[in-house]
Amino acid sequence: MVDTLLFDVDGTLADTERDGHRPAFNAAFREFGLDWTWDVALYGELLAVTGGKERIRYYVERDRPDYRKPAHFDQLVVDLHKAKTAHYTRMLATGGIPLRPGVRRLLGEARAAGYTLAIVTTTTPDNVTALLRHSLAPDGPDWFSVIAAGDIVPAKKPAPDIYQWAMARLGVDAGRCLAFEDSENGLRSALAAGVRTLVTVNDYTRAHDFSGALAVLSDLGEPHAPYVRLDAAGAGERGVCDLARLRAWL
Repeated sequence: MVDTLLFDVDGTLADTERDGHRPAFNAAFREFGLDWTWDVALYGELLAVTGGKERIRYYVERDRPDYRKPAHFDQLVVDLHKAKTAHYTRMLATGGIPLRPGVRRLLGEARAAGYTLAIVTTTTPDNVTALLRHSLAPDGPDWFSVIAAGDIVPAKKPAPDIYQWAMARLGVDAGRCLAFEDSENGLRSALAAGVRTLVTVNDYTRAHDFSGALAVLSDLGEPHAPYVRLDAAGAGERGVCDLARLRAWL
């Protein structure tokens, strides 16, 4: 029986990538005097790489052959990412990044029913706690028994390591878990760990390959704004993703 729900963060709990992380990266680049700008389309391409520091390195290698790396480049990447996190958390503190439809409702229902909740993400712990505190509830981080985030494992998604780490900390096996992801890399990570996975797409991930997902939805849905199911098995279905619906799909 599934009694543990594992949530990705960026793009899954909230649409943080386009209007949160992207402008925060740009603010950090300006702060360090770099002429780098990640527009919406470019950032969509960079999302193929998971992890902010890894994304910066990939961008330099792929898009900035003119950039001469300083001797302290590795430390610069760390400092840039730290500055980006500071800009991002300031944005969160203003309440500028709301949760996606149905997220608060499902989390509340699962919590009331005694389900175990956990976060499984490659974003930094500070980003996670700031989002939960400002967009979910002041005690939002306490809703989750484990917050698996950032660099606690060396291999980022699509490797299964972060899921395996979270399940080990929770003391549960994959059969008791259901993951919520928004991207192909996230889905591949969860499936490689043996975890069944529900996908809610966003503008950046709509065209990804979600083969193997339990279901693919536009979002989790609200009574006044139901989700649209996108996978072939249930294409066009509309509804609200609640515990009863999850049990039926499982």
